[in-house]
Amino acid sequence: MIRAADIREWRNRSVVDPKDHKIGVLEAIYVDTTTDEPAMATVRIGLPTRHQLAFVPLDNVILGPDYVKVSYAKTLVKKAPSIGMDDILPAEAEEAIFQHYDMTYQPGTGGERQLARR
Repeated sequence: MIRAADIREWRNRSVVDPKDHKIGVLEAIYVDTTTDEPAMATVRIGLPTRHQLAFVPLDNVILGPDYVKVSYAKTLVKKAPSIGMDDILPAEAEEAIFQHYDMTYQPGTGGERQLARR
């Protein structure tokens, strides 16, 4: 698991799937607001002139010397909800990310977001 202290160290590393297919480049980490533990990453995908940031969960992640291996196939990540390079994740879009990966979405008791960018 990526610890909060390591976030800057792993930014711009290649993100690969379980079969070592390159998905893209790690752009940012989003932590779970209830635990402050890394929960999702954005991966820079697409053509150089049309990059997007796709979301991928960080459960069972493996860190290598120059890569971050996620437990999801490249095709699934490329179809995940994404945002533009300069965009911010809207609160109402969080649930769709969790649904895409068949994960339970749990906003805070007061309706707070589940994800926060670090």
